[in-house]
Amino acid sequence: MKDKNLPNKLTIIRIILSIIVLFILLFPWSMMGINFKRYLVNNILVLDLKYMIAGVLFIVASITDFLDGYLARKYNAVSNFGKVMDAIADKILVNGLLIVLCAEGNLHPIIPVIIILRDTIVNTIKMVAGNNGNVVAAINTGKFKTSFLMIGLTLKLFGNFPLGLINIALDDFFLVAATILSVISGVQYYMMYRKYIIKN
Repeated sequence: MKDKNLPNKLTIIRIILSIIVLFILLFPWSMMGINFKRYLVNNILVLDLKYMIAGVLFIVASITDFLDGYLARKYNAVSNFGKVMDAIADKILVNGLLIVLCAEGNLHPIIPVIIILRDTIVNTIKMVAGNNGNVVAAINTGKFKTSFLMIGLTLKLFGNFPLGLINIALDDFFLVAATILSVISGVQYYMMYRKYIIKN
């Protein structure tokens, strides 16, 4: 790969896309005389154009999340800057969206509370372990948690289409599963690195 900074550039793009997604969802468009269309599908689902636009951008941002890590590892372009900015980008994208969806009544508060608390605790564990010379690698339950969370949020932004038409709440299933995996992976991280926490 000629451009060793490409993974970092993708991370910056993800941060920008994350901010745009949150802006689209939070900006008081109606006060500016702008009203996004809503589409009623089979008299069951209501698809909000504003959410769908945010959903498309969220998908693109999620793809860059996969690509930047993949390219950094494949071409040995991993950097401390990339690690820090990647973590920041993830938190802005996912946790920011969780808070917005919860505030607008599209998500039960327990989901963002548990996931954000877990992230805070795990990041603290990683920091403590890192200060003791131990690099904390991602574990499988954590990877599954992230994947389920991305899928659940994408479905939520698209009104759980099309499975919502047959009353299958697949968006909620993935988000609840991600929440459970958050707790499990958090406990696993603690058990794996508790010696550093107890030591400190």
